[in-house]
Formats: sequence, structure tokens, C-alpha cells
Amino acid sequence: MTWTDLVIGKATVWGDRPAVSDVRTGEVLSYATFARRVTHAAAGLRGHGLRYGDRVLVDLPLGARFAVAVHSVAWSGGVVVLGSAGSARMLITDRCHDPAAVDVEHVFTMQPVRGATPFRALMGPRTVEFGPLAGPALSVDGSRVLDNDELAADLRKLTADLMIDEDDVLLAAVSDAVKGLRVIDLAMMAGASAVVVLGPTLTTCRVLAHEYGATLVVAPFDLARRLAGDRTLRVVDERAIVESLGL
Repeated sequence: MTWTDLVIGKATVWGDRPAVSDVRTGEVLSYATFARRVTHAAAGLRGHGLRYGDRVLVDLPLGARFAVAVHSVAWSGGVVVLGSAGSARMLITDRCHDPAAVDVEHVFTMQPVRGATPFRALMGPRTVEFGPLAGPALSVDGSRVLDNDELAADLRKLTADLMIDEDDVLLAAVSDAVKGLRVIDLAMMAGASAVVVLGPTLTTCRVLAHEYGATLVVAPFDLARRLAGDRTLRVVDERAIVESLGL
């Protein structure tokens, strides 16, 4: 199974169970909804000319829509490049972008923007049933590219090392989108739920952990250290979920 296979593979089992809760927008995506959006948007991207190995810039805040966009590109066979500048076949962004900073053929936006295609318009009746078996998938810096096999193998190892299972609720109180994506991936691979929060503070984490029934918190070192005294939570330094990839 490839990277996105592992992330959406539990959709047929868990269906309406919450997969990702986005504190910033209030959006909650079930396993079935997440998988449906990924596979349909992937078909839409292919319909707009995306081919295997094409680069797609993804410039979105961490959250449910970010994860859907990333995995849509990967499932279509494209290479996700996190950032807002450079040359690529396409750009997926929230609303605004600098035309002088990007060289792309198509722009898809989450918010209505004149001259851009709404991301939701990608979700037509067609679907991509099977993603790529291998090959390049994700670039964090626009240079080094992580492939599907590398990402999938690392997810399997981390899930086992952190002992994540279907009863867990993971709070992503992280410092950047890459680490947040890893938390979402880890949760969904295990059949658990992820709760994403931006700009976490000690108080915010404690309140949200209680509200969502979190069992594991992934946070920056200083915040993780301060949360470690809570015996109801397992706390993980965010560096632990990316260091095996050299990030």
C-alpha cells in the first residue's frame, strides 16, 4: 500500500467516524468524506491535465482542507510541493497568491477568486479508484522529494513505535503544516481521530484535550514538556514524528 492508501484505507471500515477535526474552521471530516473528497478531487486534477510526476504547489494553512489537497495530488500521481513560489503544473491555495512568484498553468482556490477555479469544482462525478503504486509524492522544500514507499514505511514504523490505535484521539498542537500532516496521517492510518489546532498554547491544549477527549498530544518541545505532567495524556515532542524522514 502506498502513502495515501494507508491514510484513506480505513474509510470502508470507519465510514462516518470523525477522521479530522479542524479547530480553526470548525470543520469535521469523517473517514468516508475525507476519502471521497480525495479520490474525486484527484480525478478533477487529472481532468485538468495533471500527469504522473507533475509538481503541484500546495499553499494552505494546516487543517482538514490542507490534508485533502495534499492527498488529492498524491492520489492523482502528482508531486506535492509545499510552498507558494516556484514552477509547477498547478497551484492549490486558499485565496491570494503572488502571480509573479509562481509559474503555473492552473490555480485552484478554497475561497472564491476571480480567474481561479474553485477547488470544490474538482469534485465531479468521476473518481480515481487506484492511486500510484510508487514514485515521488512529497517535497517539503521544493528540492528533496520523498517517495510513496518511503512515506508509507515511515508511517507504519511510527504508528507501531507510538502505539497508536483506533481508540486514540490525537491533538496536533504543532508548529507547522508538515508536522500537522504527519499527525493526521498517523491518526487515520490507525483508525483514530486527529484534532488540528493552530497557534497552540498550554491553556488551549488543555481545554481542547478535555473537549475532544484527546489521548495523545504532539507539540513543540517546550509545550510538550509542560504538558508532560498530565497523567491523562501521552505527550510526544513534534520532532519525533519527522526526524526519521530527516525533516
